[in-house]
Amino acid sequence: MKLNKGFYTALGTPVDANGNLVEGSLRKHINQQIDAGAAGLLVMGSMGNEATIKLSTYREIVRVAAEEVAGSVPLFVGAMDTSIVKVMEKIETMAGAKIDGVVLTTPFYGTPSDDDALTWFLTIADKSPYPIYLYDLAVTVKYKMTIGFIDKLIQHPNIRGIKTADWELIHKINRKYPEKQFECLYSGLDSFDYANMMGIDKNLDGMFSCTPKNATKMYECVNKGDFAGARAYLDNILLLRDTMLAYRLMPCFTICMNLLGCDGWYHRDFCAPAKDGAQSAMEEVMKKIGEID
Repeated sequence: MKLNKGFYTALGTPVDANGNLVEGSLRKHINQQIDAGAAGLLVMGSMGNEATIKLSTYREIVRVAAEEVAGSVPLFVGAMDTSIVKVMEKIETMAGAKIDGVVLTTPFYGTPSDDDALTWFLTIADKSPYPIYLYDLAVTVKYKMTIGFIDKLIQHPNIRGIKTADWELIHKINRKYPEKQFECLYSGLDSFDYANMMGIDKNLDGMFSCTPKNATKMYECVNKGDFAGARAYLDNILLLRDTMLAYRLMPCFTICMNLLGCDGWYHRDFCAPAKDGAQSAMEEVMKKIGEID
């Protein structure tokens, strides 16, 4: 499958206080993104709290997302975990759902050796009925993927791409394997404007979840070659991101998604509350950048 250029949204996961899916909110969230022109969707990535979702809810999220997307855009599912058997258990719960790939970091408890990491991906790729996409997330899993590592995986027929914030790695892959259909999704939010100018035109991030209007306008500018205009909309997204960070990121993500009409908790159940003034600060910025009236 050849992926289209554009923005790919790592969706938030709306749950209630008991960790159960708020189904209507997920469906609304998905349709907001499809209507905004998202080129593809990732459920249960980092922003979607995949590592903290209980298994019964995980199964339900995959079912609802696949049903709502219904093939209209590529749908990817995060299945990161601490062992091959636990990843395969998650993949088995998908039970034939129409998805386009499973997204995996290296195991996130402990730091694997190079040989461990190769065994991890090659074994899962052999077993999985779905294509595997690598997730280069060294800041969390403490393992940095390199071109040498990619060299040992890229020929596997069921390993189809990578999500990374390392644009030098993407350039190395594209230059070394120009004919290989290996998809590179760039996740360095702060430099999406420059990445598009340099031809790295598939961008994936969780901030698109709460900025669908700005994402739409940003990529309309990109498609016209108006990179100055694209930068202005990216600046809006970064303004919201930085404001969220100032008041605690994930509880503020919940506030922003609720402001968009998608109820539920989008933060982990152990997160400290947002700092005082967060609600008004999020409303002010969301209005300023045109996401809400």
